[in-house]
Order: sequence, then structure tokens, then C-alpha cells
Amino acid sequence: MDNLPVHVGIIMDGNGRWASERGKKRSEGHKEGAKVLEKLAKYAKEKGIKVLTVYAFSTDNFKRSQEEVDYLMDLLIYYFNNKLDKVAKDGIKVIFSGRREPLREDVLEAMDGIVKRTKDNNKCILNICLNYGSQEEIVDASLKIANDINMGIINREDINRETFFKYLYQDLPPIDLLIRTGKEHRLSNFMLYQSYYAELYFVDTYFPDFLEPDFDKALEYYASCNRKFGGVKEDNPNRLKKKNN
Repeated sequence: MDNLPVHVGIIMDGNGRWASERGKKRSEGHKEGAKVLEKLAKYAKEKGIKVLTVYAFSTDNFKRSQEEVDYLMDLLIYYFNNKLDKVAKDGIKVIFSGRREPLREDVLEAMDGIVKRTKDNNKCILNICLNYGSQEEIVDASLKIANDINMGIINREDINRETFFKYLYQDLPPIDLLIRTGKEHRLSNFMLYQSYYAELYFVDTYFPDFLEPDFDKALEYYASCNRKFGGVKEDNPNRLKKKNN
């Protein structure tokens, strides 16, 4: 496919509702969602996507029941220690975005383990947002900048759009295509700074049902977009073709 995005973000929404509508526990939906993420990470690499960022657990998700939070943490530990090894063997580098506090020590150990095992991989980056909030990230980046200015490491004049990226949790390219599953049409505090010119793709499909053909449809949508970045640009010929069909 021509005109692929470099960086794709996914808000993996709808796991709990997927399970509830099938008479299952919400935990079963999270389990199915983890399986889909494993498939999509490998598929994104095969398609030529350089960075895949996924929203696994937000800072606000700690407001959920303790039972659900504990299950999610246990699932993440199992996933990082077992399932992600398959992803690692495919040459995918795993990194994390988010605050480490107040994550459990066993969660942090599992995170650090998979980061260490995949640090030399270079075919694709899987950036997992865990205990993540974009407003929190921007605040944390601003505090780092203020500290570096006070320490004389940088000058105020050094701060611009590009240098600010280096103070975020991960220094990655901006998001080109942002996908949200699960019927909701909002960003939910996800990658606000990185998504400043992202193409937004919302689908009703719950994440456990969002499979490779659905990912292809999102990529096709992106290929049809006319990305002007605030300027004036000739229509993408793929976009014209789509409008004329």
C-alpha cells in the first residue's frame, strides 16, 4: 500500500463492553484484547509501520474497581513475561510511556524485562502507554525543561516544537494516524501533543473484534487523506479517486 503512516496510535476501547454484551466478565474482554494486540503488533510490522503506540491503561483507569485493576495488572505481567516474547522474536522493540508511580513493583519488573530483551530490535517499535495521561506527560515534560533551564543545561530560547518532543516520555515521530475502537469519538487524554496533525479514524468495532482487515481499512482511509499541515496542497489522487467512486 502506498502512503503508509510512519506512526499509528490506537486507543484500544471496548474490551469490557465486548465481554458484557456476551454475558462474560469484563476481564474476559481484556484477555481477548491482549490477544488482538499481539496479532496487530506483528501485522503492523509486516505492513511497514515503524511505530505503533497503544493505550493500554490510563492514569484515570485507577478509578475502576480494585478487582478490575488488579486483574489488568496481573494480565499485563503475564503478557509482558510470556506473549511479548513472540513479538520480540519478530524484531519488534517494546518501550513504555507513562508514569511508573503508583504501579506495582512486579509490574515494573515485567516492563523492564521486556524492554531489556527487545532493546536491540529495530524492525518496528511497540510503544505501550501504561499509567499514561497526555496532560500528565506535558506537565512532566515542562518540569524537566524547567529543571534543565535552572541547571543551565539549556536556554529558554532553545525550546520549540521540536525540542519539546525530546522531553516527552519517548522521543518518537508525531502520530500520523490515530485509531479509536469501541464507538466513542474522543481522545481521552491520549497523545495530545503528538497527535497535532493526526488523521482521526473512529470505528464502532470493539477492540477484541478489531482484526487485520479492520487495520487495513484504517490504512486505506489514511492513504485517501489530503494532509496539508495547515498549508495548501493538491488533493491526494487516491482521495479524488475515492470521492469519484
